[in-house]
Amino acid sequence: MAFKQGLEQKLEQIQNKKMAQKQTISIKVAGAAGQGVESGGQGISKALRRGGLHLFGVSDYMSLIKGGHNFFQITLSNEAVYAHTEKFHLFISFDPQNVEDTLSHIRELHEGAGFIVDADTALKPEITATLQEVGANLFAMPLSKLAADLGGSKIMMNTVALGGVAGLMKLPFEKLEGVIRENFGKKSNEIAEKNIAVAKAGYEYAIQNYASQFKFSLPYNLQMGDKMLINGNEAIAMGSYTAGCRFISAYPMTPGTSVFEWFTKRNAQLGVVTKHTEDEIAALCMAIGAAQAGARSMTTTSGGGFCLMVEALGLAGMTEVPVVVVNAMRGGPSTGLPTRTEQADLLFAINASHGEFPKIVLTPGTIEQCYDAGVRAHNLAEKYQVPVIILTDQLLAGQVRDTDLSAFYTPEIDRGKFISKEQLDKLEGEYLRFAFTEDGVSPRALQGHPKTVHAPATDEHDETGHITETADNRIKMMNKRMHKLEVARSEMKGPEFYGPENADLTMIVWGSTYGAAREAVDLFNRDEKNKEKINLLHFYEVWPFPTKAAEEALKKTKFTISVEQNYTSQFARLLKVETSHDVKVKINKYDGRPLAPEEICVHVQNVLKQAQLATA
Repeated sequence: MAFKQGLEQKLEQIQNKKMAQKQTISIKVAGAAGQGVESGGQGISKALRRGGLHLFGVSDYMSLIKGGHNFFQITLSNEAVYAHTEKFHLFISFDPQNVEDTLSHIRELHEGAGFIVDADTALKPEITATLQEVGANLFAMPLSKLAADLGGSKIMMNTVALGGVAGLMKLPFEKLEGVIRENFGKKSNEIAEKNIAVAKAGYEYAIQNYASQFKFSLPYNLQMGDKMLINGNEAIAMGSYTAGCRFISAYPMTPGTSVFEWFTKRNAQLGVVTKHTEDEIAALCMAIGAAQAGARSMTTTSGGGFCLMVEALGLAGMTEVPVVVVNAMRGGPSTGLPTRTEQADLLFAINASHGEFPKIVLTPGTIEQCYDAGVRAHNLAEKYQVPVIILTDQLLAGQVRDTDLSAFYTPEIDRGKFISKEQLDKLEGEYLRFAFTEDGVSPRALQGHPKTVHAPATDEHDETGHITETADNRIKMMNKRMHKLEVARSEMKGPEFYGPENADLTMIVWGSTYGAAREAVDLFNRDEKNKEKINLLHFYEVWPFPTKAAEEALKKTKFTISVEQNYTSQFARLLKVETSHDVKVKINKYDGRPLAPEEICVHVQNVLKQAQLATA
């Protein structure tokens, strides 16, 4: 216990030093499903971003349509921010009667932080006592009264509260007004004006009554330039569309659904076909059919749905049809934790379906990489005529972060060995869909031309596609297909370092753990005693494994630990198989909640101390 308290004090010192350089304020909006927690959090996020702040937002919600306890946490900074923080400065609660969850949030408040609650709410004694214990301030605002008096409905109390947040944050009101007008103007001007009125009332009330008690602030930078507030799934969808995806089929499954929703909202505008299927099996089969017809196609799901898709995935592997699958991971097995995050599908994705066939697995870790993964997945799928899996998770799928517009580049479309109609017209001899080639990739042409009639059998087949069970053909066909992995391996992006070059300790991370690990590197190294002690090595394209690049990077490390959100350290196991590198220490989290930078720092501090004791 004493050791843990010492670490906590150490982290508090580190955090204080961090605040002197990188200023950070964190806000949490909490309540039950149906009270506008998500929409309110997104709204104030947009307003604060437009005020000129860097922003990271993450939501935590239960798998309930109504009720339960949800929250949306916004971390703001004068510099780019990649993860949430354990402690926060402002807490808005729409359901303070939920005493247990309210107390857990209050205990995470910084000293001097504010707790906004409706003045009509009778707080339990333990809540007020805990506020005093942590040194936080109670900001009782007439949320429901102002909503009813000025808006005509208590349902607008969340808008009043968000106005109060804007006031305490000294945000120019016109920034919030603009967001409200955009969000509610779609319904009617009257509703928009009422919401603006109640927000203005909350804004002024907070300034007049509580601004002097709230000491935290950030410098707004209105010259920051154009940025987009976007989440990971939206970035994947945008990347896929710009790469030419024109067909998406899906059976909705959290947290992958929002990729499908992005396309569905815009299908008429963008000329994209979207199909809500009866199940996940049909979803992938339809995507394969669309790809066979020549459309760049994809489907999206989560781990449970991906389980159902694996037989069809093998179909795509055998018929060499390019298709993209987004698997947004969540806690399992079975229904597991439907709205929580985890990284437990890595080895499953690499080895999915029976038998052996080539596939490519991308594991983006940032919004920028999500967009890039959407682009590369479709290019790689057609270039190598294989299924490509984009493996993300609930944290990355739903997190919002301000992102430079330069990240959303216009890609080149690479269709690989695609035979045009004009080339087919000049073709002499028989068209061999599965012709043996040096790189394993056969020339591909669409059915429908008189010269491209072929049988894409799902049994083992010869070069024409007709079924055969001869041993010689089987060996040649397996060699042909599997050779694609070796050719594609050279195209996989290698891992990237972040942090000082000669660090004593390197965190090895993949996928979404990048954000928290990156913030932990900065947080830890800002302490003069820890200067340049740790860095990270991030993998974001993992299959076929970039072995040479990984081995070269690992030569630059001294002491490695893996940080993963699963129980069995799946990436550390993959790394050992592919490079023989044995990670010294493994940090695992599998409670469904995302890692926080401070949490990682505690582990790192412990590891460094133990290493020092071992060498003393």
